[in-house]
Amino acid sequence: MTALTPFADPSLGALADAILIPPFPGTTAPRWFLSALERGLAGVTFFGSNVTGDTAALTASLRDAAPVEPVIAIDEEGGDVTRVAYSSGSPYPGNLALGAVDDPALTSAVYAAIVADLRRLGINVDLAPCADVLSLDGSAVVATRSFGTDTALVARHVAAAVTGLQSAGVVACAKHFPGHGSTIGDSHLMLPVVRGTMDDLRARDLPPFMAAIDAGTGALMPGHLVVPSLTGDMPASLSPAAVTGMLRGELGFDGVVISDGLEMKAASAVFGIPEACVLAVTAGVDLLCLGRDTDEEMYHAVRAAIADAVTAGRLPAGRLEEAAARIGALRARIAAARAESEAAGHAAGEETGLAAARRALRRSGPVPAALADPFIVELEPEENMAAGRFVWGFDAWAATARVDPAAGDGAGAGTILAAAAGRPLVLAVRDARTALTLVESVLAARPGTVVVEMGVPAWTPPPGTPYLATYGASRACAQAAAEALGLA
Repeated sequence: MTALTPFADPSLGALADAILIPPFPGTTAPRWFLSALERGLAGVTFFGSNVTGDTAALTASLRDAAPVEPVIAIDEEGGDVTRVAYSSGSPYPGNLALGAVDDPALTSAVYAAIVADLRRLGINVDLAPCADVLSLDGSAVVATRSFGTDTALVARHVAAAVTGLQSAGVVACAKHFPGHGSTIGDSHLMLPVVRGTMDDLRARDLPPFMAAIDAGTGALMPGHLVVPSLTGDMPASLSPAAVTGMLRGELGFDGVVISDGLEMKAASAVFGIPEACVLAVTAGVDLLCLGRDTDEEMYHAVRAAIADAVTAGRLPAGRLEEAAARIGALRARIAAARAESEAAGHAAGEETGLAAARRALRRSGPVPAALADPFIVELEPEENMAAGRFVWGFDAWAATARVDPAAGDGAGAGTILAAAAGRPLVLAVRDARTALTLVESVLAARPGTVVVEMGVPAWTPPPGTPYLATYGASRACAQAAAEALGLA
């Protein structure tokens, strides 16, 4: 690694540290990171690799190093996007399943249960819930992470999720402002455009964020999304019109604005990561999240870029001071909430998650109450960058065959039908539309095939098809389906 020059003005370095939550790999904090915490680094963003060991000991070491309670943030949405249960699948259904039940009290209880898990690990900021209103022909990256396609339904469940998270002592961060659900494309890979007019945006996308604000969310996350009539060619995350004008001004949000990962191509492809960070702070973002694959050298590059931008007059020092003050207040709030939470205690909630998944399950057609020696084929979709290649399916209850329809490995309809000869056949899919030719070919030859939809149930099966919809692919959702088929 190249030698790093200390800042000529330590106060600028301190202000830069106060607004950064970079990652580090593994289950032990490296020395450079602990040193940064000692001098005022705001905290850390955790990813799956950080929570595979003794996470409570890891977070305790971070607290010991920091003079003030650090921000320890993670994406733990339940359902398909889980860091804590990445290797086993979440014990909670995701938002689409909760929206299907449409019981805000249940949504609040599930999020409180998620928080109980986070609290035991020492995590204090959850980068959730998703407040995106799903368009069925829209965002594949949002998909089951949304509570649904109806704005009013999404708004009431976002409020319930925020209440559940924060009543149990963790700060909520609603995302992805001003709404990712109607976009085409994944902001990890490209810059998506929000479709529709500003009137559409205000009627369709903004109410859930307003509900999160009314529910007292401590943080909000702008998305790397273009709204042409608002942000021009810039993503909302780097746009003063979106962050300072609309979110702060029009919606009146006065909490902490946390960036989405600034290594994502929608933000960094044109500007590079350090400059994207400078633009985000200038736009009104307070706390900068650097993604999983950034390293110590990138942390120093970002820190230097922020200080250089102030020195050059491109970034007002007052903007840094304002952001640092908000984050300081958030850290004080986290410390107080942690003390209260430790005194009160919170019970584990996996039973709550499974009960919710059972309530979300929908069935149609002649679904058998029990299957004897079924042949179960799970169709693997293209990887969702937010969720990753997480564990899903029926492995815990029955032998399965995993097929990637896009891999060209020869496992087409004929191969599946031959392998299933003389046995009940189950097709488990995560959005049947992504493998529709294969699904329809199998059903044409074997109309009694059971289809288990574990993604967005936007496809309607032929009449008479035995069909289950779980509204998500988490372990809880899979267990609910396995029980319905007599496998568990």
